[in-house]
Amino acid sequence: MKIIGFFINPEKLAELPEAAGFLREAVEAARTRGVAVRVNEESARLLGTEELGEEEEGIIRTADALVAAGGDGTILRAARLSAPRGLPILSVNLGGFGFLAELQPEELPEAVPRLLERAYAVEERMMLASCVRREGQAVHRALALNDVVITKGGYARLMPIRAFVNHEHLATYLADGLIVATPTGSTAYSLSAGGPILSPTVRALVVTPICPHTLNARPVVLDASDVAVLEVAEEVEDVWLTVDGQIGIPLRPGDRVEVREAEERARLVRLRPPSFYDLLRRKFGWGGR
Repeated sequence: MKIIGFFINPEKLAELPEAAGFLREAVEAARTRGVAVRVNEESARLLGTEELGEEEEGIIRTADALVAAGGDGTILRAARLSAPRGLPILSVNLGGFGFLAELQPEELPEAVPRLLERAYAVEERMMLASCVRREGQAVHRALALNDVVITKGGYARLMPIRAFVNHEHLATYLADGLIVATPTGSTAYSLSAGGPILSPTVRALVVTPICPHTLNARPVVLDASDVAVLEVAEEVEDVWLTVDGQIGIPLRPGDRVEVREAEERARLVRLRPPSFYDLLRRKFGWGGR
């Protein structure tokens, strides 16, 4: 391993100054072993390592592995950017929930040698490929690790969304919106909307309506080979497609959103045996009374 990239959320770092010392130790642990280090520019300034600063695109283009430090949103962003190159991501929790994170900040310095020596397992997570088609033409494409969501903009008003699976009409939902989630995303927005929890090793898509105006609309689990197409009714305006809760694309009446399993995978570094069910108990209080 020649270059390691540190992808750090500067806002989280500013809120958690005690983490800066552990991050600096980790940077030095890599450099003393002859590995070049790149840090996203704003965080490099906060760490006092300005000479290592580089734009995010440059880090993604040149690094052999990433250390993503922040909340779950930072890990989602790092996964989307790095998936085309298949970079392994060691995730560090600087946020509150940290459902996707592997380490706490104080564990990072001792973990760096294992990362550099590739003494770890990689857990691959399924991603979604979304495509917005307007009058038959693709106008926007995006990857998602958690979900893609269609929702209304400024007005609290129900809207009809037609959903198709492999060209077959599934349902027309009168709802606040519609979520298509990965197994990773099944514990995020989809769960809040009443969707099922899927193990991250399952290959499937979850279609979950948001506050449907009916008593018989339930989430549907699709096979990973299925293609979901969501169509916004022509009379509806101010509709948005949101990717991982971070990228917003305005939709026009009649737009069609295609969602399918992506060829790319998020590659999460695991230094200890992963236990999804232990996470459910600890983070969600699953099964507690």
